[in-house]
Amino acid sequence: MTAALADLQIDRPAVADGATLWRIARDSKALDLNSSYSYLLWCRDFAGTSAVARDERGEPVGFVTGYVRPERPRTLLVWQVAVDDAHRGRGIAAALLDGLVARVGGEYGVTNIETTITPGNTASERLFGSFAERHGAALQREVLFDAGLFPDGPHHPEVLYRIGPLSL
Repeated sequence: MTAALADLQIDRPAVADGATLWRIARDSKALDLNSSYSYLLWCRDFAGTSAVARDERGEPVGFVTGYVRPERPRTLLVWQVAVDDAHRGRGIAAALLDGLVARVGGEYGVTNIETTITPGNTASERLFGSFAERHGAALQREVLFDAGLFPDGPHHPEVLYRIGPLSL
């Protein structure tokens, strides 16, 4: 673990973190930004399947939001991953993802993860590709939502990444 990661604490988000998570998502310029209200709800209702990285002052510098799929209770759907611009390039996203999957694997029996990535989001493609490699898991890709399904203007397709089974 690098010194930059050693100074971080990875834990569950709290409602008080919602505004900061919204800001990090907004500033990423890569994520579809949800309403600030949705980040507050996420921190309340899905804290058990999400994670936040905190700096030495306890301030959030990155997050992963996710949920266990009701139809597939051994699958964690990773909704969003973001790291504050000042903290990127230090392996925080990978540490968050590894920590979250280890926790939900133990607590919920999760053995697979899914996420969607728009084509050209190379940071996310690398993050999830390297996650699969680190965990010796298969990675499958297929278009989940074609661009034409989005009613709010031009949108890239969302490609589903399936990773698993994981041996945690």
